[in-house]
Amino acid sequence: MKPFRFLLGFFLLLPVLRAVPGQPVAAPATAYAFTLRDNWKLQGELPVNAFIISLQGLANTDAARLYLDYPASWEFHEFSLVKGFYQTRYGMKFTQLATPEAALEALGSFAKGYIVWDRKVRTSLNVAFTAAGLLRGVVVDESLIPLAEQHGLKPLADFRGKFTGQTDVQIYQWAYDQYWKDCSRDYLVWLGGRGGDVMEPGMADIAIATHAFVADLSADPKDKEEYALHRKLLGQLKPGSYVFGWHSYVKDTEGQWVTLTSSYGLKVIGLNTFPNFTFVSQVDFSPGFTLTNNTHVTRDTQVTAEKKVYLCLVQTDAMGLGAWKEPERGQIPYNWGLGIDGARWYPAIIEMFTHDKTPNDYFIGGQSGYMYPIATPADRFPVLMQEMNEQMAKFSQNVVGIMDYSLRGVPAGYFDLPKRTVDLYYKYAPGAVGFINGYYAAHTYDLRNGQAFMSYDYYLDEKVPEADVVADLDELIRLNPVRPYYLCIDVREWNSLKRVMSIISKLEEKPEIVPLDTFLKLAASNKTYKTRYRESQPGDVEAAGK
Repeated sequence: MKPFRFLLGFFLLLPVLRAVPGQPVAAPATAYAFTLRDNWKLQGELPVNAFIISLQGLANTDAARLYLDYPASWEFHEFSLVKGFYQTRYGMKFTQLATPEAALEALGSFAKGYIVWDRKVRTSLNVAFTAAGLLRGVVVDESLIPLAEQHGLKPLADFRGKFTGQTDVQIYQWAYDQYWKDCSRDYLVWLGGRGGDVMEPGMADIAIATHAFVADLSADPKDKEEYALHRKLLGQLKPGSYVFGWHSYVKDTEGQWVTLTSSYGLKVIGLNTFPNFTFVSQVDFSPGFTLTNNTHVTRDTQVTAEKKVYLCLVQTDAMGLGAWKEPERGQIPYNWGLGIDGARWYPAIIEMFTHDKTPNDYFIGGQSGYMYPIATPADRFPVLMQEMNEQMAKFSQNVVGIMDYSLRGVPAGYFDLPKRTVDLYYKYAPGAVGFINGYYAAHTYDLRNGQAFMSYDYYLDEKVPEADVVADLDELIRLNPVRPYYLCIDVREWNSLKRVMSIISKLEEKPEIVPLDTFLKLAASNKTYKTRYRESQPGDVEAAGK
């Protein structure tokens, strides 16, 4: 018996092997799945969906156990392919749970109790999600209390009537006083997005799993009290922390929100609708998989631009939101923004897109933890660039994508950079083939050491009629008569590839469509554009490195 007792004691002293979100491990052989309902209204099916998402956060805290099938209308619609990829590429088998009762029967042991939110006070649900992570309880409304109690769960917190008549800042201040001391300083979760009688809390699971504080405070300085509490939260996070989720469309703007997070050196991973974050962040690449890209040129490649129009098409917004599933993909060179943080937070999704790419699909990089370089503190910018360079090398990416909308009080679409910010990119990304800047059209251009720094000349809005887009592009080409002319278009993700190809086919002067790395090398070979930067104006935010 002595050898047995020795071995038993030895194994008891070993550290517990457990997966945690953001530290992916080998895929599980089996997992559960549940189909969410296509109704996110407070007085509709949101209570059931919120309950299941909270159960997912609890069950997936230390392993990938529950995968949620989101409706076809969900914003990340191309992520519907992921479950099938897990099955075919990883051999994972899913057991479908048909009802909330079945879900609680299978996974209720991961909950210590339940937390009740108040359907009459929308913000109480975010407070409930915060409490769920700390107290380890599922989130229910009044109608789901009997279900929770039937499975032996006890009440842990009840917010019915507690916040009646209170403002958001009063409610979040109470939550701060009650829970902040026990919340993570590495993660903050922002469940904004749509407002009113709808809430789409796709990232609530990661809040629960990481014990993150959940909020939706304004980033508009005019909302003084909310803005002050917002800043208080950001100021207490550790350097380099993540803010998961998205700002509220009814409270502030994307520019205001990301400017504020960037000013603390923090990175955003969004949106609030990002699905299954606790699951995808714990499943690593499949055995033997290597990240590859369709690289066409290197830093030292020599090319020569001819006297023609060169056209480059880039979808900068997140993979999973655009035209990836369309049958036309692969017929023309197309460039896709693929986040470098994906290797940590959603490896299998990165693998799925990489595995499915055609020779005409090219992935571009950049600091995918969404940040504005102008607003980023000087001591954080070099660290972020080091992360970017290391991860881009793993992805075989050599083009840096930049977007900065931190200049407040200017019309939508102003994305130019001051020279001091351009200088920083040349300093901290010397190995890049080149840089592309903007979202809407911008006017920042440079060329140094064989690295072209270009901006988008046009933003392809999916709502603009096709004939108008053709007229715009024809006029833009006529206004730039010197050849070569380098025309880079940021394609809004809701455009179909069929529409894009139709537009190009109708242009008066037929361009040559090229991938972005080739485009930048061509632009470096024959400079027909003027070096230009954003001129400083009163009210501009401070720049990184100043």
